[in-house]
Amino acid sequence: MTKGKLYGLGVGPGDRELITLKAARILREADIIAVPDKGSGEKTALNIVREHVEGKELLFCPTPMVRDEAVLERCFEEIADRLCEKLDEGRTVAFITLGDPTVYSTYMYIHSRVSGRGYEAELVPGVTSFCAAAARLGKPLCEKSERLLIVPASHKDISDCLEADANLVFMKAGREIGALRERLAESGLLSRASMVENCGMDGEKVYERFADAPEGSGYFSVVIVKNGDSDR
Repeated sequence: MTKGKLYGLGVGPGDRELITLKAARILREADIIAVPDKGSGEKTALNIVREHVEGKELLFCPTPMVRDEAVLERCFEEIADRLCEKLDEGRTVAFITLGDPTVYSTYMYIHSRVSGRGYEAELVPGVTSFCAAAARLGKPLCEKSERLLIVPASHKDISDCLEADANLVFMKAGREIGALRERLAESGLLSRASMVENCGMDGEKVYERFADAPEGSGYFSVVIVKNGDSDR
């Protein structure tokens, strides 16, 4: 029996209209839709694509929000096992992931395991949250020869990032809002920072001035700093 194919499918940041034509086609053609399951009850990626997967078999894949490497490794291996079982049946599986699968996506750890076992696996790019946030703010991410640095807000030390000659994007900043705002203020960059919370999702909030964003901002918060000609 011919083995099936796995797609790592970026479904964009939240706006259902930002799904690519290719992603929509693959969702329609796939036999199974693999859904990341963080255990919170909310299936954000599934909600984005729901109209494209009506009646499809759903395969929920536990991806807990923990930092224990041993736990994560075990989860990734178990998910890869389950996906390979479906592929061995000759079925096509589309694993949906927020934004783009190549940008801080849990899916890539699964992708490498499945492809490493000799199965056919393809990455399908999606619109990133920071591109959507920049568009929502009506601001360019970079112009002329400006550089762009993408940083996970939970990074242990962002000092070197703040010193870089580049515009900055801090992703998934929710839990680090207070600390990030303090660091930007110390570096003279706070006035150059904006934020979008839940871009394209229910509860979207836009803060032209990051200084005005509340402490309790959600996990899907993107902070953009136009470094430019800083006065530091």
